[in-house]
Amino acid sequence: MKIGILAAGITPDSLLGEFPTYANMFAEQLGKLQKDFSFVTYDVRLDEFPNSAEECDAWLITGSKADAYSDEPWILRLCSLIKEIDQTQRPLVGICFGHQVIARALGGRVEKFQGGWGVGIHQYDVCGSLPVLPEAKELALCAFHQDQVVEKPARARVILRSEFCENAGLLYEDHILTFQGHPEFSKVYEKALVDLYDGKQLTQEQAKTALNSLESSDIHSNQMMSWIGLFLKKES
Repeated sequence: MKIGILAAGITPDSLLGEFPTYANMFAEQLGKLQKDFSFVTYDVRLDEFPNSAEECDAWLITGSKADAYSDEPWILRLCSLIKEIDQTQRPLVGICFGHQVIARALGGRVEKFQGGWGVGIHQYDVCGSLPVLPEAKELALCAFHQDQVVEKPARARVILRSEFCENAGLLYEDHILTFQGHPEFSKVYEKALVDLYDGKQLTQEQAKTALNSLESSDIHSNQMMSWIGLFLKKES
């Protein structure tokens, strides 16, 4: 299977020597789980787009520091591609910015959350049953965001939620799956990101709370990445 990764963002320059790009995080982790996957990355920030939604068998949109509600030309073009992918019913997965921009493209609303930043490990309530964790009532993922989907598209079903993030996971029929959290992030990378933004975008108190969560909570990244792999193959 040919998986198209729509890279909407990249690992900060100061961390690139130690960590992969966001696109490569997915390619490396999913490639270990699904041996028949091949990957092609489109840097949509630089206006690198596929010729059509049929160029790949399935698609994934990464996180980004960009605002999903912006009217930058590449974001508007990405919204058009999302609609095209949706019409073909090819599998599509969105993470963080990807989660938000898919919601925007399909009729939802995204904005800067009045409750502030969501960083560190966040616990989400499971709404229903997840294929990879059928008995789970909660799951935990690394988070790093200030924007949120504040109104979900009418057709989307909420699968993960928390008091901080009402629409943390969305499922659109059987071919679009999105998460606000980051299953591709390790605790080590999340810590590096928090340290980088400590005292800048994040207050010292926010950074301290986030770092404490990394010490006290486990994450379900492996299980969620497994689900993403199965979903892209339409086997979940």
